[in-house]
Amino acid sequence: MNQGKAIIFSAPSGAGKTTIVRHLLSVRDDLSFSISACSRPRRNRTEIDGVDYYFLSVEEFKKKVADDEFVEWEEVYEDSFYGTLKSEVQRIWDLGKTVIFDVDVVGGKNLKDYFGADALAIFVKPPSIQHLRDRLNLRDTETEESINIRMAKAEKEMGYATHFDYVLKNDELEVALKEAEEVVSNFLDNE
Repeated sequence: MNQGKAIIFSAPSGAGKTTIVRHLLSVRDDLSFSISACSRPRRNRTEIDGVDYYFLSVEEFKKKVADDEFVEWEEVYEDSFYGTLKSEVQRIWDLGKTVIFDVDVVGGKNLKDYFGADALAIFVKPPSIQHLRDRLNLRDTETEESINIRMAKAEKEMGYATHFDYVLKNDELEVALKEAEEVVSNFLDNE
């Protein structure tokens, strides 16, 4: 793979990383979003293959793993795989852009390990675990059982913050968005 730069945003589910990534994509035309591959079904009819995720069957995902087609991948829950395809990263670099990731914390750590100094890894820290639960409830896309599973995972994920280059506390969204812009600009514009 030809090497470019990467920006990695990770957080427990519901911390606001997707909102921050979407904001950065709207204010910087030198960034392009990396679409992850997953083996889960679409959550709703608005999720589009090749836009929100590359939706693969478990068998398709495992074949791509065997063929070494991923930068990183993991089995998040039983038979629920997520990963970053090498072809997706190369597609973005071939456009002359910096790839930006919105991934869970294990994926973020793995991406940082893979890209090293060519990546800026940002951990988005929520105000509290209860805040995460409230946000997941507001989404209205999860069952109570799935929220409980995510909350147990989130508590473990909070311990990963030390593996990242920068911890961005998302107490006030407008402040967090400005801070994200500054951190990314410092990494990309001040070489």
